[in-house]
Amino acid sequence: MEKLLTNSQAKIQRISLDFSRFLLNKIDWKQRLIAVTGARGAGKTTLLLQYAKKYLKPDGTNLYISLDDLYFMEHSMVELVDQFYLSGGRVLLLDEIHKYPNWSRELKLIYDDFPELKVVFTSSSILEIYKGESDLSRRAVSYLLPELSFREFIELETGVTFPVISFEQVLQEHVRLASQIISSIQPIALFQKYVKWGAYPFFKEGTEIYSEKLRKIVQLILEVDLMAVENMDYETVFKLKKLIRLIATSVPFTPNVSELSQKAGISRPSLLRAFELLHRARILQILHKPNSGVGALTKPEKLYLGNPNLLYALGEENVSIGTIRESFFANQLKAVSTVHLAEKGDFLINEKWRFEVGGKNKTSYQIKDLPDSFLVKDDIEIGVKNTIPLWLFGFLY
Repeated sequence: MEKLLTNSQAKIQRISLDFSRFLLNKIDWKQRLIAVTGARGAGKTTLLLQYAKKYLKPDGTNLYISLDDLYFMEHSMVELVDQFYLSGGRVLLLDEIHKYPNWSRELKLIYDDFPELKVVFTSSSILEIYKGESDLSRRAVSYLLPELSFREFIELETGVTFPVISFEQVLQEHVRLASQIISSIQPIALFQKYVKWGAYPFFKEGTEIYSEKLRKIVQLILEVDLMAVENMDYETVFKLKKLIRLIATSVPFTPNVSELSQKAGISRPSLLRAFELLHRARILQILHKPNSGVGALTKPEKLYLGNPNLLYALGEENVSIGTIRESFFANQLKAVSTVHLAEKGDFLINEKWRFEVGGKNKTSYQIKDLPDSFLVKDDIEIGVKNTIPLWLFGFLY
C-alpha cells in the first residue's frame, strides 16, 4: 500500500493546473460515487489527477490508481479498498475501470460496505455503467467529458481565456458577444486550425503527428476498449475497421444498411449494433429526426464522424467543407443540448430551434418564414439578426 500511495502522490504532484477542462469545476465532488466517461484522449486521467491536486490534501487519505496496474494481477479491487481504508484512506480515484473484470459487482460492494469512502472512476464512453452485472443507477452520478470545445482550444493554443456562453445567450446576444471576442483574437484563423487538429488536448504535443496519433487512438478504441467492454474477437474488430473506413469516405450520408453490411462483411443486426458502439465511443455521430423511434435496431437516419478532426484523420482526401461545418455544429451542441435532424433545415435543437448551416454565401431560403429558425454561417466574424457565426457555437462549454 505504501508503494501505491507513493506512486499516486508522485503522479498527482507532477500534474499541471495551468489548464483544466470545463468539467473540473462542474462536477459535484461531494457525491460518494462519481463516474467520468469519455473518449480516449479527451483528458479523463488528467481530470482525476487535477481534482486530487486542487481539492485533496497530500496526506495519504487519497489514492489514484489505474485499473490496468500490475497490482490487479494478484489483487482484487475489494482487497485494495480493504487495505486503503484500514490505512486511513477516504478518497479513491480509479482510472479506466472498464479494464477490470467484474467492475460493476465489486464497485457496488465497495459502495455498500464502505459508506465513508468516496470513489471517483473513469471509463470509456463505450461502457454503459448502468448496465453492468449490478445496478449502479441509484448510486453513481455520471458525467461525460467530451472533446475540447473551440473555447477550450483557444485557451490552450493562445492562453486567452473566455467564459462559457449559454445556448440562449448565443441566440439572443451573438452580435455583442462576437464583437467582444474578436477584439482579443482572430476566431476564423483559429477555427481553421481547430477543425483540423484541435479537438483533443494532445495537439500540444505537436500538430505534425496529430492525425497519426488520432488514428492510433481509434485503433486502440477498437482493439482494447471495445474488446474489453464487448468481448469482441479479432475478426469482428477487423470488420469494424473496414466499416469505419467506408463511413469516413462517405459521410455525411443516410446509410444503406444492406449495402454497408455486404461491403463490411457484417450482418444487419451486428452492423446496427456496431453503429451504436461507435457512436458511444464518439467515433460516430448518429442523428435521427424527433419521434423517429430510436432503438437498438433502428437504422440511423444520418451519420457523421464524431468530430471534424476524425474526418481529416480518417477521411483524408475525402474532406468536404460542408461536412466539417455540420459535424462541428452537431458535436459542440450535443454537449449541452439534444440534437435532431430537422424536416426543413439541417438541425433541430431541443426540439424547438431550427438551424441551417453553411458558408458565408448561404441563404436562409430553406428555413424562411419558419419560427425559431437561424442561419449559421462559416467564414464570418459577426452575424446579424438571425444569422450567427458558426465559430461562436464553440463557446458553449
